[in-house]
Amino acid sequence: MGEGGRPALRRAPLAQRVLPAALALLACLCLGAATPVRPVGSIRAQEFDPAPARAALERLLPRHARQFTLEPAGPAPGARDTFTVSGTAGAITVRGTTPATQLTGVGWYLQHVAGVDIGWPGDSLGELPEVLPAVPQPVSRSALVPHRYALNDTDDGYSGPYRSFEQHQRQIDLLALHGVNEVFVQVGAEYPYYRALQQFGYTARELREWIPGPAHQSWWLLQNLSGFGGPVSEQLLTARAGIGRKVAGQLRGLGMTPVLPGYFGTVPPGFAARNGGAEVVPQGDWAGFDRPEWLNPTDPVFARLAAAYYAEQRAVFGDSAMYRMSPLHEGGQTGTVDVKAAAGAVQAALHAARPGALWAVLGWQDDPTAELLAGVDTSKLLILDGLSDRYNRLDRETRWGGAPYALGTIHNFGGHTTPGANTSVWTERFEAWRGKPDSALRGTAYLPEATGTDPAAFDLFTDLAWEPGPVDHRQWFAGFAARRYGRPDAHAAAAWEELRLGPYSTSSGLWSESQDSLFTARPGLTVASAAHWSPQSMRYDAARVRRALDHLLAVDPALRGSSAYRFDLVDTARQALANHSRVLLPKIRAAYERKDRPLYRTLVAEWQERERQLEALTASDPNFLLGARLAAARSWGADEAEKDRLEYDARSLLSVWGGRSTSEGGFLHDYANREWAGLIGELYARRWAAQFEAWGEALATGSAPRVIDWYAFEESWARLTTRHPTEPAGDPYALAREIARTLV
Repeated sequence: MGEGGRPALRRAPLAQRVLPAALALLACLCLGAATPVRPVGSIRAQEFDPAPARAALERLLPRHARQFTLEPAGPAPGARDTFTVSGTAGAITVRGTTPATQLTGVGWYLQHVAGVDIGWPGDSLGELPEVLPAVPQPVSRSALVPHRYALNDTDDGYSGPYRSFEQHQRQIDLLALHGVNEVFVQVGAEYPYYRALQQFGYTARELREWIPGPAHQSWWLLQNLSGFGGPVSEQLLTARAGIGRKVAGQLRGLGMTPVLPGYFGTVPPGFAARNGGAEVVPQGDWAGFDRPEWLNPTDPVFARLAAAYYAEQRAVFGDSAMYRMSPLHEGGQTGTVDVKAAAGAVQAALHAARPGALWAVLGWQDDPTAELLAGVDTSKLLILDGLSDRYNRLDRETRWGGAPYALGTIHNFGGHTTPGANTSVWTERFEAWRGKPDSALRGTAYLPEATGTDPAAFDLFTDLAWEPGPVDHRQWFAGFAARRYGRPDAHAAAAWEELRLGPYSTSSGLWSESQDSLFTARPGLTVASAAHWSPQSMRYDAARVRRALDHLLAVDPALRGSSAYRFDLVDTARQALANHSRVLLPKIRAAYERKDRPLYRTLVAEWQERERQLEALTASDPNFLLGARLAAARSWGADEAEKDRLEYDARSLLSVWGGRSTSEGGFLHDYANREWAGLIGELYARRWAAQFEAWGEALATGSAPRVIDWYAFEESWARLTTRHPTEPAGDPYALAREIARTLV
């Protein structure tokens, strides 16, 4: 094991003779030879390795795994992934076309027969009987679409760039359980760049200064920034590559596709001078960052660099059937480059290294453009539509010329702790778009910018691809409420009906997420959101969340012990408080503008008491702890200096995001705001306290309030290395009940 419990990259036999000498040396020293992967759906029954699915089952259901028999199934008509569930009490048989699909069948059984939930996060497995119930009659389900993709390019940054392999493994288990078959693998993705570019005139040190800290690497891979949070160490690069290798291997073992980043031309500064005057296009600014430059894919050097990149990637991660690339993401500059020809060259380089591989491109803003699509074989392309549920009057077949696409959702931006999604839009559009005579819909794409924040949204979206008929919105939530805490409960049903009609019934047109909290916002009398890009007002009736809290508090005491109940209770009470910030702040503003000092002080005291409640509440559940994230970041550092850099990398993403120009001019401060214990008390509450003091002084003196440099305030917080609890403390039920009594 490596330092901090991370798996060390182990020595292995010499690589296969087909590898170049440099790659063979790399494989020999640390990484070992990788095995190519067959595309999903092509695993024959006699080739099944039962071990990965069985091991996942042991992790997911340690008390009941032995009551399941997992068997391979022959290919379904049309080569669709299919599972069948049958069996008597204590002897359940699940047949599936892939190991992952077997786990999907187990997930279906747990939800629809055993009546329990393994959510993301929270489960009710404690309610399972010792002997699992029989399946009344065999049930088969086939996937309605071949592609069930998961993970936004930003997920590694916002959800946890410093996760252990065991945490990644848990994520894979959950994705398989919910029917996903294609998963983006970012961790360690910097390593092929690091290795390949040393063959094109760069030193290892130069590249370690160019590669940003792990929390910011998502945007480096998107060609938005470089260097921030660095330099990174050789030890860190190697450790992350080791994790990524194991993640890709875990996915392959389950018959899932590890979606790897492809190469489309990102290069460090000075590339042309070091490579014979190669044509490089400056990419300008992204939110205050100087973007990395773009090597014209039609330049002869591109093919050589791409080949080196894919060879280095194969040595570490193996091959795949799908690669993620979004050239010119969010305003990239084309210069004089022929985009059609460039797109063709990018795909040609991919196919030279991985014949027939799919290119997955994000549907976002104006991408992919008509010029890009005109240059590629769209039968080897899949567009991951990040805007399917956000806008109205969408015609994807016309917009993308019939190119295959996946209906996607980005219902969470930056990891905001706010539940809800346009879920009725999902159920309506999936059926309508799939049923069009000229439909090019070939998949689903679960793309929140951060995962693990909303179990109901995750469950519903992933169900779309497996339900044989249209999903009835009301019935689905009723079923979710019945299994979420292990058995039906009238108050649980009432709570989830309120939530269904509130945060889970928001409409398309402008937004795909709900509003964030004003407690997490930079202080201001008229502030309407914490993140600049978030909704400026409530997107549903706040009273529904408040009533849901009362119902959750009334759930049968026998069902209150599960992690699912605890998470939902804390999250609902937290959201009720967050919504109350939008009631309380206008009152503070009115008192200030009337110069009513006694009322102002009373209201400020109330605001600060709500912040105290919020800090205590979130400290009671492990999913809302800043300390866990910071401790994880520090665990990857080789020495104190690197530990401090990595903690700054993690803290800055949650606050200033980048430098002053990014935070202010790029409007990215508080983009990743979230109501977590530690963040609330150490940053948000102190920030509001400073502003309340300034306003109080102004009321007392009749002068204008002093101006506070918020960037400097937040940057100083990001540079701290204070420790915070990594384990929950407090009684979540008592704390939620206190909040309910407060919010009368």
